Amino acid sequence: MDRPRRIVGTSLKMYFNPQQTVEYIQGVAELSEHARSSGIDLFVVPDFLSIRESQKILQGTSVMLGAQDTFWEDSGAYTGEVSPLHLQQAGVRIVEMGHAERRRIFGETDEQVAKKATAAARNGLVPLVCVGERTHGPIASAAVGIAIEECRPQVMTVLAAIPDDAEVILAYEPVWAIGAKEPADADHVVNVTKEIRRMAASRKGTTRILYGGSAGPGTFSKLSDGVDGLFLGRFAHDIGNLKQVISELAQS
Repeated sequence: MDRPRRIVGTSLKMYFNPQQTVEYIQGVAELSEHARSSGIDLFVVPDFLSIRESQKILQGTSVMLGAQDTFWEDSGAYTGEVSPLHLQQAGVRIVEMGHAERRRIFGETDEQVAKKATAAARNGLVPLVCVGERTHGPIASAAVGIAIEECRPQVMTVLAAIPDDAEVILAYEPVWAIGAKEPADADHVVNVTKEIRRMAASRKGTTRILYGGSAGPGTFSKLSDGVDGLFLGRFAHDIGNLKQVISELAQS
């Protein structure tokens, strides 16, 4: 079976102020043609306050605009939450959910993430679901088994909730690798992501698998047997690094 089209993107989390975000999004927009001509899908996920301005900058480019979270209802008395319908109307294409930070800090559960994924798909958005194990086993073979069993309910709960023909992106991010100096060991990532791909193998909709967790230039070539792209963090805040990663995806 043919592998899905390759994809790379980055989340700005809460690192940049509004002006810095605008400048960064302008830099990403300038990479649009490089990504398109390389056959790579490119997305960027700014903070909520910057979505409207980002949409204006990215309009007419191939860059997909993302949001960092959403709620599972389209409207109602949900103070502080953000409607997936409103995100879709604002030009958002991809919605990140289930990041390890939200699971840890805000206590998000697999069931809540699945409800958010369902709401995103219902509104024509692509759920980008972060999954990953908290435990890092000291022995390689045991670590892979632990990772797969911790990731399985995170993946299967979402896949059971969304329409079978809906597009979904699964970002494998070992919790212990987020913010580390180096990404997780390549063999570990490939073994785990191959199993995640098997979990989704019977789906009719496109399922793409990314790796995130201290990913940057030089990461993808080691992981290409298991993943379709990268979900970048702070290393991509340097536009030059993002451009290099796009080139690496095109060449691998």
